[in-house]
Amino acid sequence: MDADLRRIEVTARFSAQTDDIFARASRASGYLLNAENCDSGEQLRSRGRRLQLPDEGVRCLQYSVDLGKAVREDPRNNSLQPGNVVVSPTVWMWRPRLASNDEIIVRFQMAEDMQVSVPWQLIGDQGRAYRLTASPESGHAISAFGAFDSFIAHVGDLDLPITFLRSGGRISHEPIVNWIQDNANNITLAYGRFPNPHARIIVLPAGGERRQDSAVQFGRVVRDGGETVELLIDASQPIELFYDSWTATHEFSHLMLPYVHSDQRWISEGFAQYYQNVLLARSGSYTEQFTWQKLHDGLQRGLESAPAMSPNEAASTTERDTRMKVYWSGAALALLADIELRQRSGGEESLDDVLDRFERCCLPSARTWSGIELFTKFDSLIEKPLFVELYETHAETPGFPDVSRLLERLGIVVHGKEVRLRDDTDLAETRAALTARRYTGQPGK
Repeated sequence: MDADLRRIEVTARFSAQTDDIFARASRASGYLLNAENCDSGEQLRSRGRRLQLPDEGVRCLQYSVDLGKAVREDPRNNSLQPGNVVVSPTVWMWRPRLASNDEIIVRFQMAEDMQVSVPWQLIGDQGRAYRLTASPESGHAISAFGAFDSFIAHVGDLDLPITFLRSGGRISHEPIVNWIQDNANNITLAYGRFPNPHARIIVLPAGGERRQDSAVQFGRVVRDGGETVELLIDASQPIELFYDSWTATHEFSHLMLPYVHSDQRWISEGFAQYYQNVLLARSGSYTEQFTWQKLHDGLQRGLESAPAMSPNEAASTTERDTRMKVYWSGAALALLADIELRQRSGGEESLDDVLDRFERCCLPSARTWSGIELFTKFDSLIEKPLFVELYETHAETPGFPDVSRLLERLGIVVHGKEVRLRDDTDLAETRAALTARRYTGQPGK
């Protein structure tokens, strides 16, 4: 990579003749400057996202990419300070499709003072060699190059890397790093550890139209070559507004599940909605009453959203008015399953335990899961099946899972729009145990 971040020169060597090399982004061909078979010197052309290769394939490929053009056309760079850039590997990496046992070793050659941040697993501690393996490719991950700021979030015995892209203004990193660390530690309140020791956190500065009352403008998890949590923040906001936001805990909660097919994203979004509230209560950020207010209000919005659609139908459409059904149907199922597990075991087993066992066997996962696959696996981790029946009852059924009777038994009483808690119902103790304060192992927690 040149020192001006304008061009990437790539040499790719394969362990066998390769006859299918492509870039995942459709616009990648617009940045490809040249490509050749480096064994024969034959020039290669692209057709769409694929290189046109000789019938026998190639063992060695050399190509160059106009990184400067790719950066200029990526709007995320508009709010970045010169000298640090972001661009997706999907626009500059041309490679074969990866099977489950394949790997690519990527080594960067660049100026000594230049940094790199990619979603792949670091090899050694030099920061220049990485291992890329198969992944769900749920989006286009970010690669960052240049002079950015790097920090570590200490989560239990893990060190999670944080990359801060630089904007024009000066910011105090330490409070925001502590906030990220606190939210990552919230996830350990489910089963005692963070679900992925190799996750990466990218912090991008908000640009353009900002929501003035929000420190955290957006968040998402991208499972592309690894798992990256992206957070779009307004660093000019006071740190108190960061702690008022649930976004980071929600995004970290996604890592407790594998990537679920987008047509059934109501499961992954719903479980994250459920756990963001439960874990913020366990951390002490939410009171018990406030937690159940948030859960009740969200479940009510889900009930009122697209009543004629099933959760699977809602997740398969792009209609705006299905959003609350997508985000809260899975939360209702998580609540139903969690309480049932606690009841049948006398409080000895919960949804936390199922996710604990699932993480030990199956995370991080390199593939996309269907809802029925996920719940079938969950059932294999408990003595008496539960999850497949819940899925089959609700996934294709119009409406919303009925949790009204369960909320009454938990002691959730609504006066007007205000939730009040009763302690004289048969599941009041279960309710209290669900959100009871827990220790994260971090100072002050």
